[in-house]
Amino acid sequence: MVSPEGRGEEPDATMQLKALGSFKADETVQLRMLSQRTAGTENERSETSQISGISETAEKAASSEATSAERIRGEGKTGRSPRSRNRNPRKAPRPSLRSRLAADPRLASLLSVLAVPAARLAPYARRVKPEYPRPGRSGWRRWLPSWRQWLGGAFAGLGLSSLLLVVAYAATDIPDNLNSYATQQDNVYFWSDGTPMARTGWVQRQAMPLRDIPEDVRWAVLAAENENFYNDPGISMKGITRAVLRTFGQGDTQGGSTITQQYVKNVYLNQDQTARRKLTEAMIALKLDNRMSKEEILESYLNTSWFGRGTYGIQRAAQAYYGKDVNELNASEAAFLASLLKGAGLYDPTLSGANRDRAEERWTWTLDRMVEIGKLSSAERATYKKFPEPLKSNPLYSTGEQSDYLVELVSQYAKKSGAISEKQFDLGGYQIYTTFDKKRESRLTDVVTKARKKALKDDPKTAKTAHYGAASVAADGRILAVYGGPDHRKQGYNESNATTVPAGTAFTPFVYAAGLQHGVRTTRDGEPTPVTGESPYNGDDDVPVTTPEGPYWDRSGRKVAASNDGDESYGQISLHRAMALSVNTPFMQLGMDTGLDKVRATAIASGLLPSSIGARVPALSMGSSTPSAIRMAGGYATFAAGGEHTEPYSVRRITLNGAEIPLDLPESRRAVRAEVAEAVTSALTESFRTAHPDGAPATAKVAGKPGTTEKDTAAWYAGTQESVSTAVVVYRIDLTESLEPLPLEGLADDGVPYGIWSGALDLLG
Repeated sequence: MVSPEGRGEEPDATMQLKALGSFKADETVQLRMLSQRTAGTENERSETSQISGISETAEKAASSEATSAERIRGEGKTGRSPRSRNRNPRKAPRPSLRSRLAADPRLASLLSVLAVPAARLAPYARRVKPEYPRPGRSGWRRWLPSWRQWLGGAFAGLGLSSLLLVVAYAATDIPDNLNSYATQQDNVYFWSDGTPMARTGWVQRQAMPLRDIPEDVRWAVLAAENENFYNDPGISMKGITRAVLRTFGQGDTQGGSTITQQYVKNVYLNQDQTARRKLTEAMIALKLDNRMSKEEILESYLNTSWFGRGTYGIQRAAQAYYGKDVNELNASEAAFLASLLKGAGLYDPTLSGANRDRAEERWTWTLDRMVEIGKLSSAERATYKKFPEPLKSNPLYSTGEQSDYLVELVSQYAKKSGAISEKQFDLGGYQIYTTFDKKRESRLTDVVTKARKKALKDDPKTAKTAHYGAASVAADGRILAVYGGPDHRKQGYNESNATTVPAGTAFTPFVYAAGLQHGVRTTRDGEPTPVTGESPYNGDDDVPVTTPEGPYWDRSGRKVAASNDGDESYGQISLHRAMALSVNTPFMQLGMDTGLDKVRATAIASGLLPSSIGARVPALSMGSSTPSAIRMAGGYATFAAGGEHTEPYSVRRITLNGAEIPLDLPESRRAVRAEVAEAVTSALTESFRTAHPDGAPATAKVAGKPGTTEKDTAAWYAGTQESVSTAVVVYRIDLTESLEPLPLEGLADDGVPYGIWSGALDLLG
């Protein structure tokens, strides 16, 4: 310690610390020194600083030891920590926001920049700042804002609204996926004459390029819906404002939308009438207007809009209301169709008299509007005085009954020949022009329907399982008509395309053609010997079939023999005559002499499917093969085409929204020599004339023959008229049990197949 005597004197250069006599080592001693400012030398200040440092160190150590001792004593007494005893320790005051901001170098520089304009605006801000009640005013006026406050609030609201719109625009993206109904289209099928046959798909829609939509049609829509379309930014602020007001007033957002907004609503959004949907619609419309050209937007709009009668798009609307394509519409018809965009349920005149009045009024207004905007001359407007009455109903046919079989057949061929995937085809938009002849199809359907009804009347039990397959194929391969069944909705099984029953003796012309084409071998290693129509063969009943080694034995050890109809024998008979009289036995032997492999090859070359050809045993020549009616008709068409075969096809042209789809159409190829085909046709002509001398005019080029089966499971008639071949088969199958053919049991007596065949060709009509 410093002695009391030295307090008023200048401190000595050296200070001595003397311990008290009572000091013990285990006690804490705190040394405190008075803080005095003294003038001295640099060394003196240094020594003083050192002494202070020693004192502070000692003080801290003593304090730490005291605190530790106190903590030990306290915990020993109460079991509580110092924190629990001192719950609210004194804290240093938190720096102000301004000081914290100023501490950040980056913010400090920003604040320094903003300080000057802030200082200039401060007086104005104080004037705008509300002061209530306002001085200098009395009564209720004391509480009204000043004009400056009103103006400032208006500008602030405008700025905030603009900011929100900018944020909304930036945050809104154009959806990647369109609404399914907006992209899906129907597939339309046409008869060979170009008239609609059927359509498939959930919606009636066909997209058309804008270049195929006449100017009058475009401007009729624009005059009615959005005359400033080519100048607007994609939205109408007036329309949006009105929609918002109606939303908060009456809950309705209709009215005032641009073409672009309507397109966005059609393909990207739903039809909900809400302000949020309307705002989203506007934002997408703005972006879309910057991304797409006006022509692209208009084309898309015209192809996706709803026109009523189950139709989407202007093309389907033109067909549904006027039975014509869009490129055939005039301005008057287009003006009516434009009115439907306001709501087909309100403007389709066929629905009610009130609709009729509304539609005519809207039609008149639209035409007048076209004149006002300079898109229709007054002279042309004067010619449209009478309202263009639409059709009473939609002429676009849906599938049903017989047409379903045609559509099924065509769809399969279209996908294969056009290389169209199932997914692409299901999306729709295809126009499929078939080879089906509308008149032939109608005639074939009528005659088969009559035969069905007669059979059901004469023998209901047997006729219940009866099937009538029929097809007409041109010499160039076009399938002109088919009969698939009574109703596709009840029976999906296509009777014309089934390969379940044997061809029977209707197959013998292919055996005859093989013999004429390749000749015969009477010895195993001998050269083929040519045969002609005059070559003789044994026509007796049950004549055993022979090979160069002797009779042909089946697996049961019996000789194989053919049988004639009625078990009749004809003795030696020429092949031509045997064909004309439908004698069977010569052709079983001819097949063996020609070679069953060559018979098989000739049948396939003529049009029968390899999978339908029977086993290479003598029964092959008697028609163990199971061709469909379509394939049998195609095979006979080869003979009518002079030996040239073209695979049967049902589609001649496909377009996708007007664009041509390349087709892999079949090409003709030589099946047999022309003289062979001529000889077969000659024999078939005599066969027809012999069995039905009055069946056709003498000058008609008609050829054909019947076909029977050994177990009486099928009855055929196949033949040609000019260059068209038709095949008819009648058989029985119980589809609830199996596809195994059943005996006809008299179902095809009295020439039922021939009656259908001649009726389908209208030979005497």
